[in-house]
Amino acid sequence: MRYVRTSSLKRLFSFGRHSFDGDFPKGCVLNQEENNTTSTARGIVASPTTQPPHRPTWKCFSYQEIFRATNGFNSENMVGRGGYAEVYKGVLDDGQAIAVKMLTKATDDERKEKEFLTEIGTLGHVCHPNVTSLLGCCIENGLYLIFQFSSKGSVASILHDEKSPTMDWETRYKIAVGTAKGLYYLHKSCPRRIIHRDIKASNILLSEEYEPQISDFGLAKWLPSQWTHHSIVPIEGTFGHLAPEYFMHGVVDEKTDVFAFGVFCLELISGKKPVDNSHQSLHSWAKPLLSRGVIEEVVDPRLEGRFDSTQLHKLAFAASLCIRASSIWRPTMNEILEITLGGEVDKDKWKMPDEEEEEQEEFWVFEDLECECDSSFSTSPHDTF
Repeated sequence: MRYVRTSSLKRLFSFGRHSFDGDFPKGCVLNQEENNTTSTARGIVASPTTQPPHRPTWKCFSYQEIFRATNGFNSENMVGRGGYAEVYKGVLDDGQAIAVKMLTKATDDERKEKEFLTEIGTLGHVCHPNVTSLLGCCIENGLYLIFQFSSKGSVASILHDEKSPTMDWETRYKIAVGTAKGLYYLHKSCPRRIIHRDIKASNILLSEEYEPQISDFGLAKWLPSQWTHHSIVPIEGTFGHLAPEYFMHGVVDEKTDVFAFGVFCLELISGKKPVDNSHQSLHSWAKPLLSRGVIEEVVDPRLEGRFDSTQLHKLAFAASLCIRASSIWRPTMNEILEITLGGEVDKDKWKMPDEEEEEQEEFWVFEDLECECDSSFSTSPHDTF
């Protein structure tokens, strides 16, 4: 296997097996509700931190440490597998549970190696309770990322597991709001503007208290503040979550994540997967129902009517705005939080001109004809088999 070895990468790992305590960007906070956002009449906006910036620490682990923690990468400890990585659970000598994401030795795609290294660089700049915490990495005998282990697994592993109890509405709503806060942080409050590019249920991990944490930053992109968007080739991501402007033109900005978040919300509401067995996308199925206002027909029947009607209508309305074909008419994550957590929603504010609605209808017909397969290009640290 060939690995990327640049002078900057060597400097990155020259700290050895010690906690990294160098200069981290200001603005990292542990509690967004208390330190990072303020509810106002116009919505939820960023506010300066009231405490000294939290400086996260991570270390470069030795291969012996992670080998011992995972019992020699025993197959019984494997909790996830993707196209280019495998994930093993383990326990460090101090008793801390970890997840080790290993770039598979069969991988000879340098682009995947670059994505792996990108995840290290990106997560080194983030610090938020709704974003997965990177404990460190290892570059001996391969490339490894070490995360805190999420015992509950991913949203997908619980929501779509027929053997698991039905996820209640309170938990679903909590997951949606927490994920929105995490995305708001990445887009607006993080020291560097980050576009995730692969928001989906298998990339949202759950803590013991079912607090969502955005994971898998292999496809993430940093965008300079002066850029409105970025054009990317090749197109990567997960079918069913890709925004129209991205899979048609390669255009990436915050609205790319907003679209995927809308699909994720529909997944939580309906309990359906992003693409069904007939290759129909979830958003194209739900859009006409939401447009007619028959929201109850979108709700997961397993809930048996046990949900908060106000929360449901707000979340469904936010999702309907997120999946609009035109990114111009989609809300920002700040506005999504305003809709879901604020008072009465002013729906007239979001009404599109008739000609815009007609163009969107034409797009969804075209989109359904084009969608013939479900292809994923990413893996999640805790995605189950």
